Amino acid sequence: MSTSIDDTTHLEILAEGARSADKVELRLWLRMLSATNLFSAEIRRRLRVEFGVTLPQFDLMAQLAREPDGVRLGVLSRRMMVTNGNVTGLVDRLEKDGIVARHTTADDRRVTVAALTPKGVAQFAGMAAAHEAWVVELMGGVDAADARQLYRLLGSVKSSVMDRSGA
Repeated sequence: MSTSIDDTTHLEILAEGARSADKVELRLWLRMLSATNLFSAEIRRRLRVEFGVTLPQFDLMAQLAREPDGVRLGVLSRRMMVTNGNVTGLVDRLEKDGIVARHTTADDRRVTVAALTPKGVAQFAGMAAAHEAWVVELMGGVDAADARQLYRLLGSVKSSVMDRSGA
């Protein structure tokens, strides 16, 4: 079940009402979730409007762009944290559009590898440049020193979660 932007923002407002120090972790988590949802929604909208792709399609293309020889579908599934079926559906659509090609490996014909086509490489380059510009624009109201500090602090949050979750 996904949480909508309005739901997350509402939860953050409710958590702000409980200002005791013992709620700071909950408020921080809700603030991070709210910011992430707002950011993702705007990036999704811009990808759809400007390039006619979904965020999952963009994410899959980004994975493939890093590995010109292609990536096994199972590896893509793990990296993207989605099911094999979801990856197959994404690859099917991008293959139909001429952006991705599939092939089997010489050592194991049961293994399917996906790679960007030359058309896909060119299209993704334009999308990646636009995506970076959008991120810079959306972060434009954040002071550079604050952004660096937040990056460092969120690294601590990430490490804490990884240490305590066995990730």
